[in-house]
Amino acid sequence: MRKVDGEIILFWALPFFALMWIVIFFLFPGFSPPMSPTMSAEQVAAFYRDPENLPRIRYSMIMFNWFAVGIVTFLTLIVMQMKRMAHRTPILAYCYLGCSTGGPVLFFLADLFWLMAAFRPERDPQLTQLFNDLAWVTFTGQVGFMVAQCVFLALAIFLDRQAKPIFQRWVAHFNLIIAAAVAPAAFVATALTGPLAWDGLLSFWVRNSAIALWLVVMAIVIGKTLYKQRAEEVAAA
Repeated sequence: MRKVDGEIILFWALPFFALMWIVIFFLFPGFSPPMSPTMSAEQVAAFYRDPENLPRIRYSMIMFNWFAVGIVTFLTLIVMQMKRMAHRTPILAYCYLGCSTGGPVLFFLADLFWLMAAFRPERDPQLTQLFNDLAWVTFTGQVGFMVAQCVFLALAIFLDRQAKPIFQRWVAHFNLIIAAAVAPAAFVATALTGPLAWDGLLSFWVRNSAIALWLVVMAIVIGKTLYKQRAEEVAAA
């Protein structure tokens, strides 16, 4: 009986990816504190020209490019569990997989826009501000994929009719709460100030806290499920 397989390897890679995501979050000077959408073009350009900020922006985004792909491995672990659920068809797992391939692309685009803003900091401030706006709106506002993922997973859990379901029902309710928490960020492009602005309570603090909480809780759930399944396989053998 194999004690280690691809799922276990990917699962234990998650702490490394999580550490890298935390490092990136605090290394990027635009997150701590978050930049304000009300900054003028000259202020934005000065932020990118700052000799202390510029290398941190560039290297944090290069690290983002390297390690943000880790989210794909995490989402794939969830897809594998959805395929083990007792459904008539695997359609919900495929829907989740589609969201898992589309959502991370938007994070990579945000990374690209921040890099472009820092690539030629001497350019026209209006262009630097444009790239900065593209990065922030893409990073913050494109939450549709995550909302859909949470809803698909919750629906799959509710429809899992096994005597011993893959996930307990509280996981479905938890995912619906996360979907509701991140959904307001979709309106980030409608406000420069207030809770919906990209540095606001809902779009930045609630959204990012909800995503961090979701990653931690779902990692624990996936880990327990994986080891429970392997213990059952050993017992059956």
